[in-house]
Amino acid sequence: MTVNKSVATIEFGLVVKLSEKEARALEAMVGYGFDSFKKVFYERLGEHYMKPHEDGLKSLFDTVKKEINPHLSRFNNTRATFNSKL
Repeated sequence: MTVNKSVATIEFGLVVKLSEKEARALEAMVGYGFDSFKKVFYERLGEHYMKPHEDGLKSLFDTVKKEINPHLSRFNNTRATFNSKL
């Protein structure tokens, strides 16, 4: 007798609205790199809380670099262009 098992997968997306200051703070945190951040976090705060979320944390760092950095660069360019016209 064959037993078939079903596995459900649920995915969702989350949109977060950040101010420029919040985006810059997040980018600065990610700027240390995943391995460096993880090392210091574990040394100072322990592994218990973050260890189960390592994959998500690494993905967050990658997403911030990919999605936020270009916008911050555009902010900088726009601000520089605007200020040069004054």
